[in-house]
Amino acid sequence: MSSTSPARCLRAVVAIITVSVVAAPVLLAQRGDSTLTVERIFGSGEFSTQMLEGARWRPGMDAYTRLEPSAGTGAADLVQYDAESGRREVILPASRLVPTGASEPLDVEEYDWSPDGKRLLLFTNSQKVWRQNTRGDYWLIDLAGGRPRKLGGRAAKPSTLMFATFSPDGGRVAYVRENNLYVEELATGRIIALTRDGSRTTINGTFDWVNEEEFALRNGFRWSPDGRRIAYWQLDASGVRNYNLIDDTDSLYSFVVPVQYPKAGTTNSAVRVGVVSAAGGPTRWIATPGDPRNNYIARMDWAASSNEIVLQHLDRLQHTLTLMLGDARTGAARAILVERDSAWVDVVNDLRWLDGGKSFTWVSERDGWRHLYVVSRDGKSVRLVTPGNFDVQNPGSLFGEAELLGVDEKTGVVYFTASQDNPTQLYLYAAHLDGTGTVQRITPMSVPGTHSYVIAPSGRFALHTGSSFGVPPVTDVVRLPSHAVVRTLIDNAPLRARLARIARGPSEFFRVDGGSGYPLDGWMIKPPGFDSTRKYPVLFYVYGEPADQTVRDAWDGGTYLWHLMLAQQGYIVVSIENSGAAAPRGRFWRKRIYGAVGELASREQAAAARGVARRPYVDSTRFGVWGWSGGGSMTLNLLFRSPELYRMGMSVAPVSNERYYDTIYEERYMGLPQQNAEGYRRGSPITFARNLRGSLLLVHGSGDDNVHFQNSEALVDSLVAANRPFTMMDYPNRTHCICEGKGTTVHLYSLLTRYLNEHLPAK
Repeated sequence: MSSTSPARCLRAVVAIITVSVVAAPVLLAQRGDSTLTVERIFGSGEFSTQMLEGARWRPGMDAYTRLEPSAGTGAADLVQYDAESGRREVILPASRLVPTGASEPLDVEEYDWSPDGKRLLLFTNSQKVWRQNTRGDYWLIDLAGGRPRKLGGRAAKPSTLMFATFSPDGGRVAYVRENNLYVEELATGRIIALTRDGSRTTINGTFDWVNEEEFALRNGFRWSPDGRRIAYWQLDASGVRNYNLIDDTDSLYSFVVPVQYPKAGTTNSAVRVGVVSAAGGPTRWIATPGDPRNNYIARMDWAASSNEIVLQHLDRLQHTLTLMLGDARTGAARAILVERDSAWVDVVNDLRWLDGGKSFTWVSERDGWRHLYVVSRDGKSVRLVTPGNFDVQNPGSLFGEAELLGVDEKTGVVYFTASQDNPTQLYLYAAHLDGTGTVQRITPMSVPGTHSYVIAPSGRFALHTGSSFGVPPVTDVVRLPSHAVVRTLIDNAPLRARLARIARGPSEFFRVDGGSGYPLDGWMIKPPGFDSTRKYPVLFYVYGEPADQTVRDAWDGGTYLWHLMLAQQGYIVVSIENSGAAAPRGRFWRKRIYGAVGELASREQAAAARGVARRPYVDSTRFGVWGWSGGGSMTLNLLFRSPELYRMGMSVAPVSNERYYDTIYEERYMGLPQQNAEGYRRGSPITFARNLRGSLLLVHGSGDDNVHFQNSEALVDSLVAANRPFTMMDYPNRTHCICEGKGTTVHLYSLLTRYLNEHLPAK
């Protein structure tokens, strides 16, 4: 069980401590060019950030490939770049992507290499299943020549194939179609049905809404290393109730869009894993313990063997994660490692087999920090690889899970991102797999901020992207382990030039007491021409849930620019990270909110705001707050729990009642509502809606399949019953991002800006 030892490394502070100033004072320019507007930020493309999208290392080569626009066409070429020389080669021109009988090239969205690097699977015509576009059409093409050939057979309906994956020998492809699993022989076109019972409630080889959303599970099958078997998940969703989305705008009459969605405390899908011959036949089910509706199989793969699979089995409360080996021939399963936590145990994404399957990598908080271990196949030997008071963490993960960026068994080195000193930043580190030596920082000390890496299979090169607060990202090819820059690929020079003409005041990172004995990290953006003798209103940007963090030393795109625009209008903008957020500050920091999400965090946010109020240039009578999703919930909690502190708030897509959110997420942090009814009640903003005194803008998309519109409607009922005035905006059929439809983003941020100006005037 993880300990709470990290607490000894944190010290209380009673005043704001300024850590660093990260932006220069106001840059002078002509007002027309230096002043931001919502239209400039969200409607013009003027401040678009260039990213190296879709780049991937080619199997067996120190070369990466990506899709790039083809000259003179609306299609794309597949282009290869040599990491050392930068030599560019079009290896699959758009002219080769024209199917027989067609006149236009395929519009390729994604692609996957065959194991030998000679063939490609092309993904086109995608459509959304739950929140991701995971079904579409797949085409096979040989790099050496020929036209693309569509998979699925003549009877396949358009946009119905999912997760097409080459067999290890490259001669077959497995895929899911309409919740059944198939194998297609590429030489003959013969299609073998591995399952036949798929339906809306019997789901083979893929997942229901909640497993996709909360465990990031989508592709639900795995080829065995020898290609003879396929292991797959099967879900029985027959006990899961539908949440009905109502579409009022896409036809003459409204219609219902049902979504299988288990709300906290209700029935889950029953989940099991089976193994079937790739040639067809019966499935051998792995015998995992407990009720399959009250346990999860959060990860599964082959265990460096074609006879055993490895799976991560979680109890419903997510207190115990059992790593199991399942026999593909008999279905018997045995536990080899158990992780327990009185709060919750995180799923491990980084199980990589070493030494021919004799050991594997593992990530655990057993010593109070999220560290990498090497574990023997039987689980009896557990060796710490990354000692120290810091967390291994992946900058691209919503939930902060660690991700091993590269393992070089020849040199015995593993690469990962972490920060030994500053939880708002992340850098590349290396450690020895045998646990000897010290952890070495690879990212140079001269480049602060947040850094991500895609390391080549050889371990010799990496695609590196780094940014910092208010500074757009730079992407380059670096040599490892020296981190010498081989070549800069994207420097975002046009964006940097535009930002240089924008009026900016000073920004800083700081720490402030949250009233719980632990310093909270924060950032602050001040207006151009900042005058310390004046009094400024403050807008707090909040999140507060365990799934993410807002206080990062990283480029934040349009959100940063909008906050900068508000600073130009005379506001100080502040964000503070309460404990429980997914920051790399140790197990105790993240998990001390267990069972009380919404309570401790809102107390800390309010205490921190009072700390900010002690600054002489802050007008404590003019505090506002805004946030989205969990930040929308936090906005409501602050308005309702500390009504004397906040004059106004803007809550976008909030969870008003924790009972309305899904099983996996809510029960992970709060337990079952049947066992923690009071915690759910006290953690839900709706409980305190009657306390509203300030101005409230409530915004929600009626097509939100994640945080249901029900949350805002129920809150409206409570506010009406309490006779509390408020303003509400419903965006019809928009999902949780409120991004669909022409002009939506500009309209939304114009609404937020106008409401802020009217209800918390800067001057």
